[in-house]
Amino acid sequence: MSASATRFDAYPRARLFDGPTPIQRLHRIEAALEPLLKGARLFVKRDDLGGLGGGGSKLRKLEFLLGEALAQRAELLVGTGPRQSNSARLAAAAAARLGLRCELGLWPLEGQAADADARENGNLLLDRLFDARVTDLPDAAAGPAFIAETRERAAAQGQRSYLLPPGASSAAGALGYADCALEIADQEHALGLRFDRIVLANGSGATQAGLVAGFALLGRPGAVQGFSVLADAATAQAGCLALARECHALLRGQGEIAPDDVRVSDGQRGPGYGVVTDMSIEALRFLAAREGLLLDPVYSAKAFAGLLALLRNGDHARQENLLFLMTGGTPALFGYQKVLNAADCA
Repeated sequence: MSASATRFDAYPRARLFDGPTPIQRLHRIEAALEPLLKGARLFVKRDDLGGLGGGGSKLRKLEFLLGEALAQRAELLVGTGPRQSNSARLAAAAAARLGLRCELGLWPLEGQAADADARENGNLLLDRLFDARVTDLPDAAAGPAFIAETRERAAAQGQRSYLLPPGASSAAGALGYADCALEIADQEHALGLRFDRIVLANGSGATQAGLVAGFALLGRPGAVQGFSVLADAATAQAGCLALARECHALLRGQGEIAPDDVRVSDGQRGPGYGVVTDMSIEALRFLAAREGLLLDPVYSAKAFAGLLALLRNGDHARQENLLFLMTGGTPALFGYQKVLNAADCA
């Protein structure tokens, strides 16, 4: 075990994730883009393959958050989010695995209130299969009242509750992806190569923040490129930088993470969070048809669209090794059937 790895031992952890997740080369994507690549090689890290609850990146964060919850002897997890939240789905699955109750307050995204698929299919169906109690909220503004009422009710019944941060994103949650950075470094050694850039979606920010903090421990600043799916680039960058610095401090990292070490683009965000774009649909289909791999419409499809745009614009070096972090979220596809079917007919 490396000295860097032992830094995590101070933090309680509930083992939920089957790892290390594999890294695979995208040979057919490379063949399709060969004239543009300048010798670049494309790889994918399959964090969609975590074995619990349909898999996905949130499991790495939840290991540390639920470790904290168990250390506090919590009996109830409380969370909020949009109705197709991957974080909520995996929190419900983790609660089932650990014998905890789970209550979720979920609201529809703009344009989804009347969509039966977005209301009841995809992640929503799984939330209920995992025995979470789901309360329908009219909008995000109703979240704080739901949290207060749920926790007060639990306390009145003599139960300890643990509040999950939005998107499972906090400095403690980011520890999961700081650890993932060390995992990637071990895999690089086994593969006999080094990744010049790791590309991923940036939503609530802790996945990228953890990777930035982990690579900072390894002396590799600026290795991570995020594509925002939620906020504008300046807001996403500022939030991610703050989380990365907090996570780095938890791990007793030396020096300070510089603003330039946190690279975020909002070029693929489109009209807003959860709104599918033409580029994201094209990216989703491109990877599915050539590699048999499924992106999700909210996060990874927009990030992969960003990677494709980067390659098509020539914004990469010759012989560069690019690693795409596949963060999961496939169940959300079934909440977007109408828009995906409409694109099929276009």
